Amino acid sequence: MQVSIETTSGLGRKMTVGVPAERIDGEVAERLEKASKSIKLDGFRKGKVPLSVVKQRFGRGIRDEVIGDVVRSCFVEAVTQEKITPASQPALEPTKDEPGEDFEFVATFEVLPEIELADFSKVKVVKPVAEVKDQDVEDMLEALRKQQAEWETVERSAEKGDEVTIDYVGVRDGEEFEGGSAEDFPLELGSGKAVPGFEEGVEGMAIGDEKVVPVVFPDNYHAEEMRGANVEFTIKLKEVKEAKLPELNDEFFASYGLQEGGEEVFRSIIRQNMERDLKNALESKTKSRVMEQLFELHSDIEAPLAQVSNEVQTLKNQMAQKLGNNNEGANKFDPSMLPDDMFMDQAKRRAVVGLIVNEIVQSNEMDVDGANVRARIEELASTYEKSEEVVNYYYNSPELLKGIEANVLQEQVVQLVLASADVTEEEVDYSQAVTPDPEQVAAEG
Repeated sequence: MQVSIETTSGLGRKMTVGVPAERIDGEVAERLEKASKSIKLDGFRKGKVPLSVVKQRFGRGIRDEVIGDVVRSCFVEAVTQEKITPASQPALEPTKDEPGEDFEFVATFEVLPEIELADFSKVKVVKPVAEVKDQDVEDMLEALRKQQAEWETVERSAEKGDEVTIDYVGVRDGEEFEGGSAEDFPLELGSGKAVPGFEEGVEGMAIGDEKVVPVVFPDNYHAEEMRGANVEFTIKLKEVKEAKLPELNDEFFASYGLQEGGEEVFRSIIRQNMERDLKNALESKTKSRVMEQLFELHSDIEAPLAQVSNEVQTLKNQMAQKLGNNNEGANKFDPSMLPDDMFMDQAKRRAVVGLIVNEIVQSNEMDVDGANVRARIEELASTYEKSEEVVNYYYNSPELLKGIEANVLQEQVVQLVLASADVTEEEVDYSQAVTPDPEQVAAEG
C-alpha cells in the first residue's frame, strides 16, 4: 500500500492511497465463488450457477462492496502508518478503479492540531467562596411567597415592589424610535427588567400622572444601535397593584410538596436546596473561569472546521430550544433559521477549549473517577422521591451516563489545573454566587 499526503490548508490534508490490484481482485474473486455456491437463479439449481453468470449479474455490485470495505480499512491503516489523527470523518473518492490494475483513492480530511500545553502556574483564577446565611433563606421564602402573590389594585403612589400599568413613548434626538413605545404595559418596580433609571422614574408617581424620565441606555444593551443612547420617556401611570403575600401555613407548604412538618421542616428543605444550588454554582463558576484562562493561554490554537461546525449546531439547537420554551412550548423553533455567524466566535472558543481539555486528559492519562460519577448521580437523584430508581435509570442510559462522566472528567481537569494555578479566594454573597459570570452565560449558550 502506497501513501502520500499533502497539506491543503492549516489542518486540511489530502491523502492519496494506492492499493495493489491483487488485494481487490482476490477478494472479489473469493466473494464471487462464495456467492455462486449459495445464490438461486431461475433456470439453475442452487449452488450450480456458473461463475461466469454470477460475475455478469453481480460482479459490479460485489466489487463495489469490496472497494467500500477495503477503502475503509486502508484509510485506518494509512493514518496509523503515517501517525496522524483525523479530526473528522474523511471524504473518500476512488480515482483509479479498473479490474486488474492497482486501485487508488483520495481521502480529504482535517487533522487535530498539535497542542503544547502552557505552564498551569500562569493560570490566575479568582475562586468565589460563599455560604447560605439565615437572611438568604428569608429572602428565598419571600421570593416563594411572591410567586403565589395575589395582586390587588391600590389607590396610592407607586412604590418599589408594586406592579404598575403604564403607557410610555420614547424619544431620541427629538424623534420616536422603533420599540420605544407601548400602551398598557405591565411592569414590576424593582425587578430590574427595564433600562436603568426607568423603574426608578415611575416610583412616586400617582395614578393619572404623566412624567418625562431621561435615561441613558447601557453600553452593553442588546440592541447595538441603542448602546449609550440618551432617551427621554414620557410615562403615564394608569394602575398600581400591590402584592398580597400568602401566609406561611400548611396550605402554602403543601403547594410546594410538603405534606407535614410545618414551617421548620420547610425552612430546612429550602436551606438544603439552596446549599446544593450554591455548591453547583460555585463549581460551575470556578470551572468557567479556569476554562477561560486555559483558552487565553492557548488562543493561537486552530480548531478543526468540523468541530467548530458541530459546536455551532449545538449552540443553534440550544437557542432554538430556549426560543421554543419562551413561546410556552407551542412551537418547535427551527434551528436552521438562525445564522451560523451568530454563533461562530463562541463555537470556535468552545472547540478550542474542548481540544485543550482533551489534551490535558490524554497527556496526564486521566480516567474518569467512578466514585465521583456515582456521587454526582446520587446528588441529582436526591431531589426525587424514588431516588434509587433514578440512579438505576442513569446507569442504564448510556447517553445520560456519558454526559455525567464527561462533566466529572472536566471537573477533574479543573482540579488538576487549580493545583498549579495562582488561586485567590473571593468571598461573595449568595445572590452573587448563583448569578453566572457574563462569560459563563456566553459559554453555556
